[in-house]
Amino acid sequence: MIPNDRKYTKEHEWLLIEGNVAKIGITDHAQDALGDIVFVELPAVGDEFAVGDSFAVVESVKAVSQIYTEAAGKVIEINEELDASPELLNSDPNGCFIAAIEFTNLNEDALLTADEYAEFLKSEE
Repeated sequence: MIPNDRKYTKEHEWLLIEGNVAKIGITDHAQDALGDIVFVELPAVGDEFAVGDSFAVVESVKAVSQIYTEAAGKVIEINEELDASPELLNSDPNGCFIAAIEFTNLNEDALLTADEYAEFLKSEE
């Protein structure tokens, strides 16, 4: 199930946009492809990123993956639960964000609706 309340990227991240804040996480497809997640390197509150920057790292038993942002701005919140329980990204990928960025720029061209993301996943099979 791909929630309709957010936007998606072709790198399998989701952005839940509320005003000028984007909460960013990884999709169910991403966590499934990664396997058991064992570590998340979170950004720090106050860190600033440009569109396309890697802002976090997710490490699983299979791979280490950079997490990118299509929202440029400043980190205003991180999900500290992930320090102790990175596996939350496996058990609840749609409910578990990595960080929230107060953005000054959003790369709308890179964002997909839920339906567009579902079509993209089919094209990757």
